[in-house]
Amino acid sequence: MGGENGGEVAVAPAAEKKAAAARRRFAVLLCADESEYVKKVHGGYFKVFVELLGEEGETWHVYRAAHGELPCAADVDGYDGFVITGSCNDAHGDDQWIKDLLAFLKALDFKKKKVLGVCFGHQILSRALGGKTGRAKKGWDIGVTCIHPSHTVIKLLSSLHIPSHLPVIEFHRDEVLQLPPQAEVLACSEKTGIEMFRYGDHIMGIQGHPEYNKDILLHLVDRCLQRNLIQTSHAEAAKARINAREPNREAWKRLCKGFLKEKLPW
Repeated sequence: MGGENGGEVAVAPAAEKKAAAARRRFAVLLCADESEYVKKVHGGYFKVFVELLGEEGETWHVYRAAHGELPCAADVDGYDGFVITGSCNDAHGDDQWIKDLLAFLKALDFKKKKVLGVCFGHQILSRALGGKTGRAKKGWDIGVTCIHPSHTVIKLLSSLHIPSHLPVIEFHRDEVLQLPPQAEVLACSEKTGIEMFRYGDHIMGIQGHPEYNKDILLHLVDRCLQRNLIQTSHAEAAKARINAREPNREAWKRLCKGFLKEKLPW
């Protein structure tokens, strides 16, 4: 186990929430190396996820999955849920850490553990469960994208008082090409056919980045431009799209927390 602040964050409890949340433990499987900018300005991706999903009284751990760190089998049952982050790597790749992660995710599914996957996490979950991933058919999606929820999600959103209009930050060139057997599409967009999916009641994938803010996204655009992954014209167009619309981060927070903490009436 590793990461910022010794790899663990305990959110200080308020008296009324202490009893309900004191025993909750969650793990973030970090699949990316943060830039110095993200660490300095935002405290790293682990902190960004805890700010999105954490509640008072909970304990959060980080495992650097991209460096081979995963919870041991004896520790898995001690967690109430797991979050799989984004990555610069391809979910359809065959690096050893990706193979290890696939095996670990299959074990989590067998135990019916709550798992939330974001971007790469969404894709690697699909692959682990029998789906297919690859390069996006319509290329890069960078900006703030409005997704179109299915009827299932619209009902869930109304129960959580979340609007059905759900813009989210996107930053990906890969996608889920084929769902695992028995999985259900929860949302799509103009560029991406599978923006969200669920597998049973315990696994949910989101192609977008509900944890990102615009500053992180703009920084990533600049990094891609510096590495010649995108052209200058593409970067300028992406920045224009980013500035044209706001993500509904509060709505996504309620949705993600509702799933991870069993508050969704599937």
